Amino acid sequence: MKSTNKLLIVMALSLAIAFYWDKLAFIKNPIHAAFDPSIGALLNWNVDIGMVIIAAVIGLIIILVQKYTTDQKTLREIKKEQKLLQEEIKKYKNDQQKFLELNKKQLELWPKTMDITLRPIVYTSVPIILFFRWFNDYFAANPVKIFGFLGWIWAYLILSIIFTSIFRKVFNVA
Repeated sequence: MKSTNKLLIVMALSLAIAFYWDKLAFIKNPIHAAFDPSIGALLNWNVDIGMVIIAAVIGLIIILVQKYTTDQKTLREIKKEQKLLQEEIKKYKNDQQKFLELNKKQLELWPKTMDITLRPIVYTSVPIILFFRWFNDYFAANPVKIFGFLGWIWAYLILSIIFTSIFRKVFNVA
């Protein structure tokens, strides 16, 4: 429950940042001052390569935060137990009593999993919101297509899925 409360506070802060981005200069201006000459320069140099590099770096940071802020051993054990329970549930799908018992066991694992997996979101959600708001401003001022046909959000999402999958395997993240 502690993680859930922290997550709710951080998500409220993230929503506030997203909502007040254009209304409060002390939120927007420092981000532009930091990102325009760095990330903006990278995108101005080559938007396609720049987006690949940015997605890779952000993906790497997110995976490293996930790896080092979660109890990987416990998470692996829970996932292994969930997998075994899934197999058991499939075996007993016709036995209502056993099916309900196994489902109950599986539901008992859910809060443990959530508590472990929500922790990294507390550390990464605000920076991600700041990046997305900056990206939105950058691409509104510089309307280009990534790889000639993708909008920035689609390009980022596709690249981040690719890079986080690779980094998850490389760093053996549960």
